[in-house]
Parts: sequence; structure tokens; C-alpha cells
Amino acid sequence: MYLNCHTAFSFKYGTLQVEDLFNEAKRCGVHKLILTEINNTASYIEMLRLCAEKAPVNGSNLTAFGKEAYELEIAVGVEFRNEDQLLFIAIAQNNDGFEEINRFLSYHNLNSKALPNRAPVFENVFVIYPFGTLEPDLLRLNEFLGVRIHQINHLRLYKPYVTHITKFVIHHPVTFANKIHFNVHRLLRSIDKNTLLSKLTEEQQALPTEIMMPEEKLVEIFSDYPDLIENTQQLVNRSSIDFELKTDKNKKTLTGSEESDWDLLVTTAWEGFRNRYDVSQPDLRERFQRELNIIKGKRFCAYYLIAYDLLQFARQQGFDYVGRGSGANSVVAYCLEITNVDPIELDLYFERFLNSERTTPPDFDIDFSWDNRDAIYDYIFSRYGSDHVCLLGTHVTYQKKSVLRELGKVFGLPKEEIDIIVEEPDRHKNRDHITELIFKYAEYIKDLPANISIHAGGVLITEKPIYAYTAIQFPPKGYPVSHFEMHNAEDIGIFKFDILSQRGLGHLKETVKHVKRNRGIDVNIHRFYDFKKDEKIKKLLRDSKAMGCFYVESPAMRMLLGKLRCEDYLTLVAASSIIRPGVARSGMMRTYIERFHLVSNGGKYEAIHEKINELMKETYGVMVYQEDVIKVAHHFANMTLTEADVLRRGMSGKFRSREEFQRIEKSFFTNCKKLGYEQHVIDRVWYEIESFSGYSFSKGHSASYAVESYQSLFLKAHYPLEFMVGVINNFGGFYRTEFYFHEARMSGAKINAPCVNRSDHLTTIYGDEIFIGFIHLKSLENKVAELIPYERQRHGEYTSFDNFLKRVPAGLEQVRILIRLGAFRFTNKSKQRLLWEAMLYLSNQNANKKKAQSTSLFDTEPKEYPLPKLNRQPLEDAFDEIELLGFPLCDPFLLLETTKRGDTVAKELMQKVGQIVTIVGYVVTTKNTSTLKGEPMHFGTFYDKDGEVFDTVHFPNVTKRYPFRGRGFYGMRGKVVEDFGIASIEVEYMKKLPMVSKRIEQTKEFVEMSKGHKTF
Repeated sequence: MYLNCHTAFSFKYGTLQVEDLFNEAKRCGVHKLILTEINNTASYIEMLRLCAEKAPVNGSNLTAFGKEAYELEIAVGVEFRNEDQLLFIAIAQNNDGFEEINRFLSYHNLNSKALPNRAPVFENVFVIYPFGTLEPDLLRLNEFLGVRIHQINHLRLYKPYVTHITKFVIHHPVTFANKIHFNVHRLLRSIDKNTLLSKLTEEQQALPTEIMMPEEKLVEIFSDYPDLIENTQQLVNRSSIDFELKTDKNKKTLTGSEESDWDLLVTTAWEGFRNRYDVSQPDLRERFQRELNIIKGKRFCAYYLIAYDLLQFARQQGFDYVGRGSGANSVVAYCLEITNVDPIELDLYFERFLNSERTTPPDFDIDFSWDNRDAIYDYIFSRYGSDHVCLLGTHVTYQKKSVLRELGKVFGLPKEEIDIIVEEPDRHKNRDHITELIFKYAEYIKDLPANISIHAGGVLITEKPIYAYTAIQFPPKGYPVSHFEMHNAEDIGIFKFDILSQRGLGHLKETVKHVKRNRGIDVNIHRFYDFKKDEKIKKLLRDSKAMGCFYVESPAMRMLLGKLRCEDYLTLVAASSIIRPGVARSGMMRTYIERFHLVSNGGKYEAIHEKINELMKETYGVMVYQEDVIKVAHHFANMTLTEADVLRRGMSGKFRSREEFQRIEKSFFTNCKKLGYEQHVIDRVWYEIESFSGYSFSKGHSASYAVESYQSLFLKAHYPLEFMVGVINNFGGFYRTEFYFHEARMSGAKINAPCVNRSDHLTTIYGDEIFIGFIHLKSLENKVAELIPYERQRHGEYTSFDNFLKRVPAGLEQVRILIRLGAFRFTNKSKQRLLWEAMLYLSNQNANKKKAQSTSLFDTEPKEYPLPKLNRQPLEDAFDEIELLGFPLCDPFLLLETTKRGDTVAKELMQKVGQIVTIVGYVVTTKNTSTLKGEPMHFGTFYDKDGEVFDTVHFPNVTKRYPFRGRGFYGMRGKVVEDFGIASIEVEYMKKLPMVSKRIEQTKEFVEMSKGHKTF
């Protein structure tokens, strides 16, 4: 009887999570309902999964997991709306009807067309219009009018009802569960409309009666209209959706037949095997053949071949890529060059990627440079057809801070008060009745879905048209995106290819280009085996001098590599995984470091159990990689590989809350007890497994990252200046651009402000001189930034300021920006004179246009007029640079008001371990975190007056008393501590230091200070 049920996936309208709607159906004894989200199909797969999970099995009243069962069937449709106007509800009679609905909605999304008031001619779809919007004699055979409870009295007086009695059905929407949920709904509508709650109109919200009730009660309300009840029941009975979950719905073949796919895979993989391995070794041949047999047995040939075909295209186009993730565990993938990580060398566990019990395809993650990914997408859509390809969606949920901010606006609080509530919630949650309401309802809204977005890189390629499973969104200038997300896709049996974009590959490509242009050297960055022996690379790793290098540049990674005295590939692979939040926070990272040093010094450690040590001898008995969970579950707890993989997957995301995972968790403890392990051993092993819920890497993924890190390290070690330019031009590193320029300066570069005759749109290098690109000027229009080098390349350098003004059509404000940054310093004219000339030239636009129309045969310079001497101090330049670039080009310490610099510098910290020191630092980056008790604390990274980096720790008591107050300089006092040879300062006092005043009369002091300090 329920033809129009919403969940919270009717974004900013419904309030029920999908499981909440299931529970409402159970409460009311409803055994079939029709799920109709507003203008999307985002929730139906999750509801199908819940229905399957909670269904009775074997004729009992229990689920497959031994819990109380409840049988619920669903059909699916879409509620079509234009803003607040309900147009009609389309309900799929079957799967063909669902595809019709999806195509119709997708067409309007693609063309940004308003939905029509009248539904198109559907073949397998029922359509319900609101009562009163159409006369019944205009309805098609599959169309009906829905009567709401409050419209019953209107129906009594409606004469066409008698003659068209079969055209009316009960329309009782379900949108929320109770009065509180209705309030949540009104708040969501206000957020959607960006209006005050008090100004929300009745037309913009649902009726408060849109709550599910027992069907008997609904039938009783309409008891005077038995035909209406019968029509509704028939429509429900005739509507269905039929999807078998967990069955492979991906593209079945690459070549058109499974036989030819198999032949192509074997032939190509064997050729790669001969190129990469010694084919005479029986153990290698056995591994290779075993993998092929599993691939064939699981019918995953096409999955491998689609990845192979894509990467063949990439190689033909000269696109660099990195195949990472658990795909690196496969010898066949390595032989097909899907990955460049040798699974034999690293003893990678193939069963993490694929095993005989796995029912789902493996997962290839392939990284491309950010500027190549659109070409890759275009190839995939062209190769397999737009009807069979889309990007994977994701569901953005409301988070605590965003909810507080939105509710603050809805309740009419001024911005200043909202900022206070958001930044210090614990202090203000009970301030008054308004803030109490805000915090109360924030808890209801938090974690509700807010909108559909795009997964970081997932691409779906299906055998049937994609519309068989979803309608699709079309973001502006983007590619089609599914309404369901990753877990839903896996549940229904559509498995993604991760086509990822990263800046790391971009900076490698950019660096190679600059080395060729600047030094005339062709660099091969694929000599990985040579890089592992490179002493310069080893030194960078040991000394943690890896700023700009892929994945190893962050403060945390830099300190970890220093503590491990890392200088080899295997240690870097391990470090890439133990730095992940789960392993690090559980204490396993520290255990790994301790055991690493113990073994390095000839000592021995005591593992929690000998079996654990046997499984993870390489990592000193510490679980580091995702496959360690599988190994422990399978070999230590005697679980099947399928159960082990469920356990591994369940350690992240919402999968953990599922019944299937909870059963596996119980099985782990039961098996371990049967095997006779002591309870403290079982608990400790489970604790280590649980730490992987905080995210971790497979070993192959870490190895792939480490290969790319080595490429970055090689370029930094041998071509440091070109490397930093490459990093700067890819805008994707861990640090702000300012600090990459600082790093280049510390490596011997001279940093130059933008120059119209030397700079390009992006930053460039000549010898050891780096010229900042016009792209970094905050207020400079992009078209001007691109036109300046373009015009110079076409017609030669600018010969004078007047020559520039004639050739580059830029307004006065744009020219002023260039003047203030010194972009015309080649003219040897002061900035004041240039500003005067610019205003004179551009003050009368009409005159300039007339002048341009009467083209002169000769490019003559205008007459020079004498001007009074106009003074300008260096301080003005520094503040102009801060305003327009975001940072000064002089030594920033010259801008400090005080001349004091503390009693120590970064290089002296190891000699002062245990001592209290004072130091002045310029903030590089900060990390906000919390203790295990949830108390806020910080880590800081600064550089000192010599430009050297140092790190600080700010425990909760210090964080509370001396918080960071943005970018700039800080004076600190604290104790120098040392951990495995790495020094840092535990701060006990901190103060933000003021900069010198910008006022002209104070610049004399700045000039004097400049004479006594090293400038960059």
C-alpha cells in the first residue's frame, strides 16, 4: 500500500536512513513497499542488501546469521519534482521499467532540462500524478491519480471518480518516523532553501502526516473506497525489481568471446613472463600457472585484459602511470605491465589479491598524471560506449561542523556567533535555548547523506547498459556519475577500475622536461634497480631531506625515516604502511621501530606468539600490511580465505557494521579458543587486526608508492632545482608553494619575482635562476597570465614598458599588479614612475582605441617626461609580495619586529637533548590531532633563522594555553627530546611574534636590519 517511500537519500528532504525505513516497515507489519527517492536512485541497492540479509532462510524464522528474520520485498521508482512541485511518481513494473526510468532521468540531467509536467510514454512503468493535477480521462493505461488522506473528502464530491474508478490509488508518502524527524525534515528544507526556519513556507515542506502506519490502519481510513484499496494493492503486486546480488555484472569480454580472451591473456602474459623472469625456474612457473588457473576459473580474464588494453593505450600516448594496490601482488599483472612491482622479489601474497574462494573481481588501482586522466576517461568511454561506462558516485554526508554552521544560519544567528559555536562547541552548546536546539538537532542530521559526489577514481564498465542499474548525474563539464557508491556497487556485483589522478607523476614528467631544457640531459626515471643502489638517494632518505618527494615528504614520514635510518627499498616499503593512522595509533609503529633497532644491533625480541612471528618475520612480528590480516586469519585462526578476506575488508568503512562481518569476528575468537591459544594472545592479535580499521596499505600498494618515491628521490638528489620547479608547477604537494620555493633556495637557487621577459605562465628555470610563474599572482586574471608569455614567444621580448602596453591588452588594475611585483624591472624604471606612466597611458580608453586604429609604420617610444624623485623602501616590496604572492621573496625573518632569535637553532638540537631552549620559528605546517583520551594536541613544523627545519610537540595543556594563531612567526620555549636519533622540542610556552609595521616612516629600521642579515 506504500507507493511513495523516501529515505534520507531524498537529499535535504527525507530523514530516514535506509535501515530506519526497513525498521519502520517491520514495526508496521509492511511486507512490500515501493522505494521512490526524489530525482535519484541512490538507495535501492542498500535496501535490497538489507532485505536479503534479514530474510528468513530454510523455512525458519531466523536469518542466515542466526538472528530474528523479517521478510520485506521492494519495488523501485523515482519521485519526479521540479523544486517544490511534485510532478509525478514513476514506478518500475520490472527491470525493463527501471531502465526506462533511469534513461528518462539521465537524459534530463545530461541536458539540464527541466522535467516535464507530464510523463513520457513508458512501456513498463506505472505513473502516479497528484490528485487534481490531471483529469482522469486524459490518463494513459499505465497512469493513475494518487489520493492523499486529506483529500478523501474532495474525492466524495469528485464526479469523474465514479466513471474512472480504476484510475485512483492511495497515495500516502513516507518521509519521516515521528514528530522529531518532522522537525529534522523542516530544518533540512530550510538548509536546502538557504532560508530561516521561520520563513519556510508550507509549500516547501512535507505534511507532518507523512509517517508510516500499519497497513490495516491505512485501509481503515480508506474503507469507504474499497476500489481505491484494490487498485493500490494491484499496483503494488504488479511492481517488482529483480537483481541477484553479488553476481558479476561487469563487462564480460574484451575481444567478444571468453575463449579468445583466454588465448590473448595467456599469450601476452607468457611473453611478459619470459621477459621478466627466468622461465627455467619451476617455482616461478608454478606461481605463474597457478595464478592463470585461478583467473580462468573465476572468469576474471576480461578484468585483466581491460586494464592491459587501457595501459597499452597509455603507453602509446606516452602517459606515465603507476599500477598499485593489491594488483601488485599478481605475477600475471606484473607480466602484463599493469604494475611495475615485482611480487616475487617482495614475496607478495597473491591471496590478498585473488584466491580460489573469492567471488568478486580483483581491484586494480592505476594512477595517471592529473593532466592525462581526462584523455584516459575519453578512451574508456569511446572504447566501451557511453551506455556501458560511468564514473562511480559517492555520498557526501553531513559532518558535525558543517551541520552546526548550517543550523546556525537556519536559526538566524549572526556569523560571529556561528563561528564561535563551530570552533568551540563544548563551551557554547548550553549557552541558551537556541544553541541547545542547534546541538540537539545536529546529532540527528550528522551522518545523513547530503548529496551525490564523485568517487576519487572509480570507473564502472558493465555488460548491460549502465541504465539497467542506475540513473546518472552529469556534473558541470564532467563525465556521467552513478547514483550509488562503492559498497552498493560491490553488493550488486559491479566492480570498479580505479583510474586515479595524482600530482606525483605530474612533477616527475615536469622535472624531466625542465632538465632537458635547462641542462640538455635526457633523464630516464625508470631505472629503478639502479636507484636502489644510488648513494645520494640513500643519504636523502637517511637525513630525511625529502621535501617535495612523493609520499615521503610529510613531517611524520620524514621523522619515521630518520628513526629507521632508512636507506633501502624494503624498509621504505614497510614505512609506507606503518605510517598509516591505524598502525601508527595502535602502538605497532613504535613496536616496529624498537624491534628494527633491536635486530639491527644483534638482539632478539619476544613476539606475542611464535606463529605470528613466523607469519610476519620480515616485519619483526608486527602486522603492517593488509594481507597480514588475511595471513593471521587464515593460518593463525584457521579461517577460510573467504572469511579472512571478509575480515580484512570489514576493517574499514560501514562494512564493519554488517551482520556478515560480525559473524566472522565471532568465528575468529571461537576458532582461536579451539586451537588452544591463551586469551591474552587472542585479545592482542585481535587488537592488532582492529588497528587496520584506521586505514592501512597492502604490501603491493606500499611497494608501488615506494617505487614512485625512489623516482622522486632520484630527481631531487641529482637535479634538485629542476625538481623543485616540477613540484611547484604541479600544485599538489604536502606543503604550501612558499616552502617549495624556500627549499629550492636552500638548494642553491636564486628566486626571482615574475618578469614579463623571463617568466612563463608556470614557474621556469634558467641555470640556477628560478623565475616565478604568473599563475602565482593571486589577483592576476588567467587570460593575462597566459597571454604575456604567448605574445612574447610569437613576437619577441618586450622592448619597453610602452611596448608591453601596446601588445598586451590589460586593464590598469592588472598592470598595477605586475608593476608592484617588479615584472618590468628590465626597464630600470622605478615602480612609482611605471605606475604614473600606466595611468597616463590607460586613463583614456577611447583615445587609446583610436590610437590603435591608426597603426603607425614605426613602433616609436613616447617622449620621456621628468618626474620628481619618488622614494620607495624595500619593506614596501616585501608587503606587496605577501599581498600578491602570499609570501615575501626576502628572508622573512627580516620582517620580524624583534631582533631576538632565541638561544638555539635547528642544527644544535641534538647537542641540547634534555635542555630547555628558546627558539624562533616560521610556521611551515601544523597538524591537529588528539590523544587517546580525545584531548586536542598539535605537532608543528617550522624553519629557523638559518632556513633549517625543526619539529615541535604541543601536548594538550600547552595546546589549550598557547594555541596556534595562523601563519607567521612564533617564539617558543621547551625541552629538547630525542627519539631514535631524531630531535624535537616539547613546547611549554609559545607566543606569536608581531611583524614590523608596514608604515613608511618605520622602514629605516628595516633597511638597517637588512644590512646585518643574510638575504636570500
